[in-house]
Formats: sequence, C-alpha cells, structure tokens
Amino acid sequence: MMKNIACWLAAPDIVFIEIAADLGYGTLVMDQEHGTFDLKDFDRLIPFARRLGLDVLVKLAGPLAESVQQALDFGATGVVIPHIGSVAHARSVCAAAKYPPIGTRSYAGARTVRYGAPSLTYFEDDNRDTRCFAMVETAESFLDVEEILALPTVDGIFVGPSDLSLSRGRGRYGFTDADRSDLEAVAAACKAAGKPWIMPTWRVEEKAFADLNGASVTVIAEQQGAMAMGLDETLKRML
Repeated sequence: MMKNIACWLAAPDIVFIEIAADLGYGTLVMDQEHGTFDLKDFDRLIPFARRLGLDVLVKLAGPLAESVQQALDFGATGVVIPHIGSVAHARSVCAAAKYPPIGTRSYAGARTVRYGAPSLTYFEDDNRDTRCFAMVETAESFLDVEEILALPTVDGIFVGPSDLSLSRGRGRYGFTDADRSDLEAVAAACKAAGKPWIMPTWRVEEKAFADLNGASVTVIAEQQGAMAMGLDETLKRML
C-alpha cells in the first residue's frame, strides 16, 4: 500500500473502501464536513478501513473538541480540523487531539485500548502516533501558519486550496501563480518546522507540484468524481 496516496470519501460506502485498499491506496480521508457520515458510520467504517491496512484521516464537521475526540475514539489514525483561524484558535481546538499534559483530550478507553486497560505508556504513545492536521484554508491560518506549526498539538498541515483562494480574495481556485505562491509558503513553513503537509491534487500538475514541494500525502481521487469519471469513460467506450 502507498501510504502517501490518498482517496476521498464523502458518503459511507464499504465497497469503495475495499476497492481503494485493493488498488493500493494507503490513506482514506473521510469528509464529515461536506459528507453524509454520522457517528454510526464512523463506528463501522473506521475500524473496517484500518483492518484493511488503510490510514484513516477524518476531516471533521467543524473545529469542535467533541468531534475531534469522537473520531479518535472510533479509531481514526488522525483528524483534519477545518476552519482554523488564528494561532489562538488552533491552540484551543487542536488541544482536544492530545492527552494531558500536552492537550485536553478526554480518555474513553474501549477501542483505543483494545477493550482492556491502558498500558503504562499508552498516553505518551497515542500522543505521538495519533495525527492532528490543522487545515490552512483561511487568510488567518495562512498568516499564522508558522505559529500554528509550532504548537505541540499540531502534527502537520492539510491545505484547502479552494477555500484559501476565496479567503485570500482571489475567488475561484485555479492553481494560478498566486495560488502556487501560497501553497509554496505553506510547504516551506512545514519543512522549516519539520512537520508534514497534505494536499488534495485533482490535476496531474497539482500532483507534480505537491511532490516537488515535499507533500507527505497527496489526495488524488474523490468518491463522486471517480464514479462520474468511470461512468463517463464507460459511456464513451461503449457507444
């Protein structure tokens, strides 16, 4: 499996997850913010995907501590927190992804400790292994990206190119020179901080750009888009 290659899921679909794992995708991004997932879906699909060997990142419905903890308690590899504003906002929200003394995450037990008691090093191990990606998709988070990366509760950055372009006053995202300049600045800040960054790359040139700038994971396929592309290609081939 290629852990650095991700696909995007917006609606609960076991078959999609199976196919993605069989094809060699290594990371699954589950989009709660713009998708149709409820907690029962997470309880069912996250452990299923993990058993298939996929890393699972949950893009949360919003920057809420409860959402952070729920996704991690269900067994997600990490969380992607949208709508981050200033570093002060990131400090408050991202704390929910780490246990004290680093953060404020509440201990739930159950699946996170395989339904037993936590080991002597469980909390330190989980703080190290569980990933918290702050989204840079607002003008505020872009300006504060270096300070956000310095937070011990933030493991990396997940960029939202479309919303970042809108927030920065450029309108519709087009992978323009200005868009690339912002993305390069985020990549440089992550490199300086020694922390990874993730980028959705729907075009070949975006994928090449992300690779060139050291993205740790690139999201190259989206559920509905992949379905539409497959249906379109089949129609063209058969008619």
